[in-house]
Amino acid sequence: MNYIEPIRQQVYAMAHGFLAILPNLAIALVVLFLTWIVSKSAVRIAARLIGQTDIRADLKSLIETLVRVGIWVVGLLIAAAVAVPGFTPAGLIAGLGVGAVAIGFAFQDIFENFLSGILIMLRDKMNIGDLIEIDGTMGRVEKITLRETHVRALSNELTIMPNSMLFKNSVKILTDAGMRRDEIMVGVSYDSDLEASQAAILRAFDGLEGLVPGRPVGIFAREFGSSSIDFLVQWWADTSAPWDMRNVRTGVVKAIKRELDAAGIEIPFPYVTNTFKEALPIRRAGRES
Repeated sequence: MNYIEPIRQQVYAMAHGFLAILPNLAIALVVLFLTWIVSKSAVRIAARLIGQTDIRADLKSLIETLVRVGIWVVGLLIAAAVAVPGFTPAGLIAGLGVGAVAIGFAFQDIFENFLSGILIMLRDKMNIGDLIEIDGTMGRVEKITLRETHVRALSNELTIMPNSMLFKNSVKILTDAGMRRDEIMVGVSYDSDLEASQAAILRAFDGLEGLVPGRPVGIFAREFGSSSIDFLVQWWADTSAPWDMRNVRTGVVKAIKRELDAAGIEIPFPYVTNTFKEALPIRRAGRES
Protein backbone atom coordinates (compact mmCIF):
# COMPACT_ATOMS: atom_id res chain seq x y z
CA MET A 1 0.00 0.00 0.00
CA ASN A 2 1.40 3.38 -1.05
CA TYR A 3 1.32 5.76 1.97
CA ILE A 4 3.29 8.50 0.27
CA GLU A 5 0.71 9.32 -2.38
CA PRO A 6 -2.11 10.40 0.02
CA ILE A 7 0.32 12.60 1.93
CA ARG A 8 1.60 14.13 -1.31
CA GLN A 9 -1.95 14.82 -2.46
CA GLN A 10 -2.85 16.38 0.87
CA VAL A 11 0.21 18.67 0.85
CA TYR A 12 -0.55 19.61 -2.78
CA ALA A 13 -4.14 20.45 -1.89
CA MET A 14 -3.03 22.59 1.05
CA ALA A 15 -0.49 24.44 -1.06
CA HIS A 16 -3.06 24.94 -3.83
CA GLY A 17 -5.59 26.24 -1.32
CA PHE A 18 -3.03 28.63 0.19
CA LEU A 19 -2.14 30.00 -3.24
CA ALA A 20 -5.84 30.37 -4.00
CA ILE A 21 -6.46 32.56 -0.94
CA LEU A 22 -3.31 34.67 -1.35
CA PRO A 23 -5.24 37.43 -3.16
CA ASN A 24 -7.79 37.42 -0.34
CA LEU A 25 -5.01 37.65 2.27
CA ALA A 26 -3.44 40.54 0.37
CA ILE A 27 -6.78 42.36 0.31
CA ALA A 28 -7.25 41.62 4.05
CA LEU A 29 -3.84 43.17 4.78
CA VAL A 30 -4.85 46.23 2.78
CA VAL A 31 -8.06 46.41 4.81
CA LEU A 32 -6.07 46.28 8.05
CA PHE A 33 -3.75 49.01 6.80
CA LEU A 34 -6.71 51.19 5.86
CA THR A 35 -8.26 50.45 9.27
CA TRP A 36 -5.08 51.72 10.94
CA ILE A 37 -5.16 54.92 8.88
CA VAL A 38 -8.89 55.47 9.46
CA SER A 39 -8.47 54.79 13.19
CA LYS A 40 -5.71 57.38 13.57
CA SER A 41 -7.62 59.95 11.53
CA ALA A 42 -10.89 59.33 13.40
CA VAL A 43 -9.19 59.62 16.80
CA ARG A 44 -7.51 62.86 15.70
CA ILE A 45 -10.83 64.28 14.48
CA ALA A 46 -12.60 63.19 17.67
CA ALA A 47 -9.84 64.80 19.76
CA ARG A 48 -10.28 68.09 17.89
CA LEU A 49 -14.06 68.04 18.28
CA ILE A 50 -14.11 67.22 21.98
CA GLY A 51 -11.13 69.49 22.60
CA GLN A 52 -13.42 72.46 22.01
CA THR A 53 -15.81 71.30 24.75
CA ASP A 54 -15.64 71.30 28.55
CA ILE A 55 -15.53 67.50 28.79
CA ARG A 56 -13.18 66.15 31.45
CA ALA A 57 -9.79 64.79 30.39
CA ASP A 58 -10.58 61.20 31.43
CA LEU A 59 -13.88 61.28 29.52
CA LYS A 60 -12.06 62.57 26.44
CA SER A 61 -9.69 59.63 26.72
CA LEU A 62 -12.66 57.26 26.97
CA ILE A 63 -14.27 58.67 23.82
CA GLU A 64 -11.01 58.41 21.89
CA THR A 65 -10.50 54.82 23.05
CA LEU A 66 -14.05 53.80 22.12
CA VAL A 67 -13.65 55.36 18.66
CA ARG A 68 -10.37 53.50 18.14
CA VAL A 69 -11.74 50.17 19.40
CA GLY A 70 -14.95 50.47 17.38
CA ILE A 71 -13.10 51.13 14.10
CA TRP A 72 -10.66 48.27 14.72
CA VAL A 73 -13.49 45.82 15.49
CA VAL A 74 -15.22 46.69 12.22
CA GLY A 75 -11.92 46.54 10.32
CA LEU A 76 -10.99 43.14 11.75
CA LEU A 77 -14.41 41.70 10.91
CA ILE A 78 -14.17 42.96 7.33
CA ALA A 79 -10.62 41.60 6.98
CA ALA A 80 -11.70 38.21 8.36
CA ALA A 81 -14.68 38.09 5.95
CA VAL A 82 -12.35 38.85 3.02
CA ALA A 83 -9.66 36.37 4.04
CA VAL A 84 -12.07 33.56 4.94
CA PRO A 85 -15.04 33.38 2.56
CA GLY A 86 -18.23 32.51 4.36
CA PHE A 87 -17.09 34.04 7.64
CA THR A 88 -19.78 35.91 9.60
CA PRO A 89 -19.86 37.30 13.17
CA ALA A 90 -22.82 35.01 13.93
CA GLY A 91 -20.79 32.03 12.78
CA LEU A 92 -17.89 33.10 15.00
CA ILE A 93 -20.13 33.29 18.07
CA ALA A 94 -21.75 29.95 17.27
CA GLY A 95 -18.35 28.36 16.69
CA LEU A 96 -17.05 29.49 20.06
CA GLY A 97 -19.89 27.75 21.89
CA VAL A 98 -18.85 26.59 25.32
CA GLY A 99 -15.43 28.13 24.74
CA ALA A 100 -16.98 31.57 25.01
CA VAL A 101 -18.14 30.75 28.54
CA ALA A 102 -14.66 29.54 29.47
CA ILE A 103 -13.11 32.68 28.01
CA GLY A 104 -15.59 34.79 29.94
CA PHE A 105 -14.59 33.19 33.26
CA ALA A 106 -10.89 33.42 32.41
CA PHE A 107 -11.09 37.13 31.61
CA GLN A 108 -13.69 38.01 34.24
CA ASP A 109 -11.37 40.38 36.11
CA ILE A 110 -10.34 42.12 32.90
CA PHE A 111 -13.95 42.64 31.83
CA GLU A 112 -14.87 43.82 35.33
CA ASN A 113 -12.07 46.39 35.38
CA PHE A 114 -12.98 47.46 31.83
CA LEU A 115 -16.63 48.13 32.72
CA SER A 116 -15.61 49.77 36.01
CA GLY A 117 -13.26 52.07 34.08
CA ILE A 118 -16.07 53.15 31.76
CA LEU A 119 -18.42 53.85 34.68
CA ILE A 120 -15.70 55.77 36.59
CA MET A 121 -15.06 57.97 33.55
CA LEU A 122 -18.76 58.58 32.96
CA ARG A 123 -19.54 59.77 36.48
CA ASP A 124 -18.82 63.35 37.52
CA LYS A 125 -16.64 62.66 40.56
CA MET A 126 -12.94 61.77 40.84
CA ASN A 127 -11.29 63.56 37.97
CA ILE A 128 -7.65 63.59 36.95
CA GLY A 129 -5.74 65.80 39.40
CA ASP A 130 -8.00 65.09 42.39
CA LEU A 131 -6.43 64.17 45.71
CA ILE A 132 -8.06 60.94 46.92
CA GLU A 133 -7.73 58.47 49.77
CA ILE A 134 -8.70 54.80 49.43
CA ASP A 135 -7.78 51.75 51.48
CA GLY A 136 -4.97 53.57 53.31
CA THR A 137 -3.50 55.05 50.11
CA MET A 138 -3.61 58.83 49.62
CA GLY A 139 -2.42 60.50 46.44
CA ARG A 140 -3.32 62.49 43.37
CA VAL A 141 -5.08 60.86 40.42
CA GLU A 142 -2.56 60.95 37.59
CA LYS A 143 -4.17 58.79 34.92
CA ILE A 144 -7.39 56.82 34.37
CA THR A 145 -7.45 54.06 31.76
CA LEU A 146 -10.09 51.48 30.91
CA ARG A 147 -8.41 48.92 33.16
CA GLU A 148 -6.51 50.76 35.92
CA THR A 149 -6.04 54.08 37.66
CA HIS A 150 -2.66 55.61 38.49
CA VAL A 151 -2.46 57.36 41.87
CA ARG A 152 0.67 59.39 42.67
CA ALA A 153 1.30 59.55 46.45
CA LEU A 154 2.41 62.78 48.09
CA SER A 155 5.81 61.15 48.65
CA ASN A 156 5.97 60.58 44.85
CA GLU A 157 5.37 56.80 44.81
CA LEU A 158 3.04 55.60 42.08
CA THR A 159 0.23 53.18 42.98
CA ILE A 160 -1.58 51.39 40.14
CA MET A 161 -5.06 50.35 41.25
CA PRO A 162 -7.54 48.18 39.32
CA ASN A 163 -10.67 50.11 38.45
CA SER A 164 -12.90 47.53 40.14
CA MET A 165 -11.24 48.42 43.46
CA LEU A 166 -12.08 52.10 43.03
CA PHE A 167 -15.63 51.32 41.89
CA LYS A 168 -16.50 48.87 44.69
CA ASN A 169 -14.86 50.60 47.67
CA SER A 170 -15.45 53.98 49.26
CA VAL A 171 -13.19 56.70 47.87
CA LYS A 172 -12.56 59.90 49.85
CA ILE A 173 -12.03 62.82 47.43
CA LEU A 174 -10.17 65.47 49.40
CA THR A 175 -10.21 68.14 46.67
CA ASP A 176 -13.83 67.78 45.58
CA ALA A 177 -15.09 71.10 47.01
CA GLY A 178 -11.97 73.21 46.42
CA MET A 179 -11.68 73.98 50.13
CA ARG A 180 -11.31 71.91 53.26
CA ARG A 181 -11.69 72.52 56.98
CA ASP A 182 -8.68 71.92 59.20
CA GLU A 183 -8.35 72.09 62.96
CA ILE A 184 -5.90 71.93 65.87
CA MET A 185 -6.17 71.87 69.67
CA VAL A 186 -4.60 74.78 71.60
CA GLY A 187 -4.18 74.54 75.36
CA VAL A 188 -3.77 77.48 77.73
CA SER A 189 -2.96 77.39 81.43
CA TYR A 190 -5.73 77.34 84.01
CA ASP A 191 -4.87 80.79 85.37
CA SER A 192 -5.24 82.40 81.90
CA ASP A 193 -8.09 84.71 80.98
CA LEU A 194 -10.15 82.62 78.56
CA GLU A 195 -11.67 85.63 76.80
CA ALA A 196 -8.22 87.14 76.25
CA SER A 197 -6.90 83.77 75.10
CA GLN A 198 -9.71 83.40 72.59
CA ALA A 199 -9.12 86.93 71.29
CA ALA A 200 -5.38 86.30 70.92
CA ILE A 201 -5.98 83.11 68.95
CA LEU A 202 -8.43 84.96 66.70
CA ARG A 203 -5.89 87.74 66.05
CA ALA A 204 -3.44 85.12 64.79
CA PHE A 205 -5.58 84.64 61.68
CA ASP A 206 -5.48 88.32 60.64
CA GLY A 207 -3.73 88.57 57.26
CA LEU A 208 -2.82 84.86 57.23
CA GLU A 209 -2.34 83.51 53.69
CA GLY A 210 -4.12 80.43 52.36
CA LEU A 211 -7.43 80.93 54.16
CA VAL A 212 -10.71 80.85 52.23
CA PRO A 213 -12.21 84.37 52.16
CA GLY A 214 -15.62 84.69 53.77
CA ARG A 215 -15.28 81.55 55.88
CA PRO A 216 -15.25 82.33 59.63
CA VAL A 217 -12.66 80.94 62.02
CA GLY A 218 -14.14 78.81 64.79
CA ILE A 219 -12.58 78.96 68.28
CA PHE A 220 -14.34 76.86 70.93
CA ALA A 221 -13.42 76.11 74.54
CA ARG A 222 -13.45 72.33 74.27
CA GLU A 223 -12.53 70.66 77.54
CA PHE A 224 -10.63 70.76 80.83
CA GLY A 225 -7.36 68.96 80.12
CA SER A 226 -4.90 67.48 82.61
CA SER A 227 -2.75 70.63 82.59
CA SER A 228 -4.64 73.11 80.41
CA ILE A 229 -7.97 74.32 79.16
CA ASP A 230 -8.13 73.26 75.52
CA PHE A 231 -9.52 75.30 72.65
CA LEU A 232 -10.64 73.69 69.40
CA VAL A 233 -9.52 75.97 66.55
CA GLN A 234 -11.05 75.41 63.09
CA TRP A 235 -10.48 77.19 59.78
CA TRP A 236 -11.06 76.69 56.04
CA ALA A 237 -8.11 76.35 53.65
CA ASP A 238 -7.73 76.05 49.89
CA THR A 239 -7.25 72.45 48.65
CA SER A 240 -6.03 73.21 45.13
CA ALA A 241 -2.68 71.69 46.14
CA PRO A 242 -1.93 69.26 48.97
CA TRP A 243 0.96 71.38 50.23
CA ASP A 244 -1.36 74.35 50.75
CA MET A 245 -3.01 72.59 53.68
CA ARG A 246 0.35 71.97 55.34
CA ASN A 247 1.61 75.48 54.70
CA VAL A 248 -1.55 77.02 56.14
CA ARG A 249 -1.37 74.78 59.22
CA THR A 250 2.27 75.76 59.74
CA GLY A 251 1.37 79.43 59.49
CA VAL A 252 -1.53 78.99 61.92
CA VAL A 253 0.62 77.27 64.56
CA LYS A 254 3.34 79.92 64.31
CA ALA A 255 0.87 82.80 64.43
CA ILE A 256 -1.02 81.41 67.44
CA LYS A 257 2.21 80.84 69.36
CA ARG A 258 3.35 84.38 68.54
CA GLU A 259 0.08 86.00 69.65
CA LEU A 260 -0.16 84.01 72.87
CA ASP A 261 3.43 84.88 73.76
CA ALA A 262 2.75 88.56 73.04
CA ALA A 263 -0.31 88.46 75.31
CA GLY A 264 1.64 86.74 78.11
CA ILE A 265 -0.57 83.64 77.94
CA GLU A 266 1.19 80.40 78.79
CA ILE A 267 0.89 77.22 76.76
CA PRO A 268 1.61 74.68 79.53
CA PHE A 269 3.59 71.48 79.27
CA PRO A 270 1.68 68.19 79.61
CA TYR A 271 0.88 67.23 83.16
CA VAL A 272 3.65 65.16 84.86
CA THR A 273 2.70 62.88 87.76
CA ASN A 274 4.46 63.08 91.15
CA THR A 275 5.65 59.50 90.77
CA PHE A 276 7.45 60.40 87.56
CA LYS A 277 8.92 63.54 89.14
CA GLU A 278 10.29 61.55 92.07
CA ALA A 279 11.75 58.92 89.75
CA LEU A 280 13.81 61.41 87.78
CA PRO A 281 16.45 62.18 90.49
CA ILE A 282 16.81 58.47 91.24
CA ARG A 283 17.53 57.66 87.60
CA ARG A 284 19.88 60.62 87.30
CA ALA A 285 21.71 59.58 90.45
CA GLY A 286 21.99 56.06 89.16
CA ARG A 287 23.74 57.29 86.04
CA GLU A 288 26.17 59.39 88.08
CA SER A 289 27.04 56.48 90.31
